[in-house]
Amino acid sequence: MIRAAVLPAVGAPLEITDIELPEPGPGQVRVRLAAAGVCHSDLSLSNGTMRVPVPAVLGHEGAGTVVSVGEGVTRVTPGDGVVLNWAPSCGACHPCSLGEVWLCVNALNGAANVHARAVDGRELHPGLNVAAFAEETVVSESCLLPVPEGVPLTDAALLGCAVLTGWGAVHHSARVREGETVAVFGVGGVGLATLQAARIAGASTIVAVDVSPEKEGLARAAGATEYVVASENTAREIRKLSGGHGVDVAVECVGRAVTIRTAWESTRRGGRTTVVGIGGKDQQVSFHALEIFHWGRTLAGCVYGNSDPAADLPVIAGHIRDGSFDLGSLVTERITLDGIPGAFDAMLAGKGGRALVVF
Repeated sequence: MIRAAVLPAVGAPLEITDIELPEPGPGQVRVRLAAAGVCHSDLSLSNGTMRVPVPAVLGHEGAGTVVSVGEGVTRVTPGDGVVLNWAPSCGACHPCSLGEVWLCVNALNGAANVHARAVDGRELHPGLNVAAFAEETVVSESCLLPVPEGVPLTDAALLGCAVLTGWGAVHHSARVREGETVAVFGVGGVGLATLQAARIAGASTIVAVDVSPEKEGLARAAGATEYVVASENTAREIRKLSGGHGVDVAVECVGRAVTIRTAWESTRRGGRTTVVGIGGKDQQVSFHALEIFHWGRTLAGCVYGNSDPAADLPVIAGHIRDGSFDLGSLVTERITLDGIPGAFDAMLAGKGGRALVVF
């Protein structure tokens, strides 16, 4: 028996309860969690914006220690520190054959598996493959990456989503070059990671945008040189801060139609907008044909930072070790499992950065 945060049905409150977790089968690994980040995607799963089989144990950003392994496991041994990878690539599908492992069509197949059982016998699924909102979890060995040397195990949880997403949005999707100007919309966990990545990339002006004036200190500590409180004049303010023509790159970390449109309008002619935020089907963004031609801007989606976790984590770890990337500064609250519903409420209210569940 272990404690976990269970989503009983879409739109229902989370249940912090005991569950029965089986021992690892062939190719599986049991991990004792050290920490798990509370990501907006978990909220999107709970409210139905993203669909997964339910009931489910949520949580997809985590790190911990290997407890035991099943038959045939060769990548890890008990005692190893590991980062959970919620979207492991299969290496065989069409996107994987093109080197676009972040688009693997089989990455989330594990979400349909039976992961554990509730005390009343209900079958529970593993959320986004890894079920990190629990004291322990059992995952495929393909869902594990070694904790990089020199990175504290608790902080390493953030590498599993926020950091890879923000880093990749800057370095892989938008491909920010030294001296370019950047605007980042949304100063949550992913937004804070994006700001740090833009600073490391050598961006000159870095504008952070959020609805909350209270986040300015967080944004500037992460690398923002300017801060704008979101309003109907946001695009105009950003153009003013970037020589009157707009920034080279805008990264949208919110997933709302109005924010995506504003990010696009904030870029210069020929600029690039990367959308990281996950919005619902009701969030419709419209453009007319003439403006698309006239502005020559690029609008691109970004999945998991367009990252290859196995290749990117060692690079990011180097920046953590030399002090240029500060994992701890992403965290504004450390909580227990019981604090996850409150962390969801804080996200809905636009408060704070990353809440981190510490076990």
